[in-house]
Amino acid sequence: MASLPMPPSGVVDRLREGIVIPAHPLALDAARRLDTRRQRALSRYYLAAGAGGLAVGVHTTQFEIRQHGLFQPVLQLAADAMREAERRTGRTVVKIAGVIGPTVQAVAEARQARELGYHAGLLSLAALKTASDADLISHARAVAAEIPLVGFYLQPSVGGRPLGFAFWRRFAEIENVVAIKMAPFNRYQTQDVIRAVQEAGRAQDIALYTGNDDNILMDLLTVHRFGPNGSAGVRVPGGLLGHWAVWTQKAVEHLEQVHRLLDSGAPIPQEVLTLAGQITDANSAFFDAANGFAGCIAGIHEVLRRQGLLEGRWTLNPREDLSPGQREAIDRVYAAYPHLNDDAFVKAHVQEWLA
Repeated sequence: MASLPMPPSGVVDRLREGIVIPAHPLALDAARRLDTRRQRALSRYYLAAGAGGLAVGVHTTQFEIRQHGLFQPVLQLAADAMREAERRTGRTVVKIAGVIGPTVQAVAEARQARELGYHAGLLSLAALKTASDADLISHARAVAAEIPLVGFYLQPSVGGRPLGFAFWRRFAEIENVVAIKMAPFNRYQTQDVIRAVQEAGRAQDIALYTGNDDNILMDLLTVHRFGPNGSAGVRVPGGLLGHWAVWTQKAVEHLEQVHRLLDSGAPIPQEVLTLAGQITDANSAFFDAANGFAGCIAGIHEVLRRQGLLEGRWTLNPREDLSPGQREAIDRVYAAYPHLNDDAFVKAHVQEWLA
């Protein structure tokens, strides 16, 4: 049996140390065509803000890019920007591509992403709603033969499916799984993933990343220990988040603060716990929690529009926009938490990124 492809050691090291990975949005013009200038500017913004990687072709990028012939050009633009950043900084940028659909489609996307220079595929299982655990593992192994995997627990409210402990225990045994994005927006299901990786003996190999946009800082601050004798503890060193597609420079600062706190062993200050709640409150507006996340992509676009990075909120689906009251909710969190935005940073550099 052929060995599975493995990412460069520098990619694994960066994932384990913990980095900010924004889920990359899609920049469109008023005719809902790809705006390559602003698409490139978004990538440059995230990388200048200190992001250690980008996830492209994922939910925040709009899964519909595949039906519009945009999968390859969007991945190519981001890959070019990441290589540009690597030349400038001398540091590896972790390149993650979304991989979706039934096995034939997912394998083809994984192969295309690898050929474009992506290090890993974020594997969505949303298309396999009724598949058994055994079938899901077979599917994952077929994709893993093309590209290293980042597992993805996507919340059911935006198209995911429940995935139990038994599935994650078997998934963790796939040799080239390098990370898992935990985004069920559910404490029980999040702990299923962490415990499964620990029980598989892969806690040192598989980097656990939060995708729980409703609980970002608490995921990063928590050291997990399971069993009567405890353990060395399992940390969530970074995140791969749609929320981090906005106010990214501040997200980088917050992650660095968490790392310093946990490395020091000092008690978590009350103000950091307060900050965690404020970030969740901001997310409630951006992600449109009041309306079942219907406006989650439009909410991210609205913030980027206000900052001048996007020209408008346009999505590939003309019916997708802000929900009633969502604009006012974004106004509220902007006014309530001025310390969370990076508007000044964006204003100082946006013309440079758009050049």
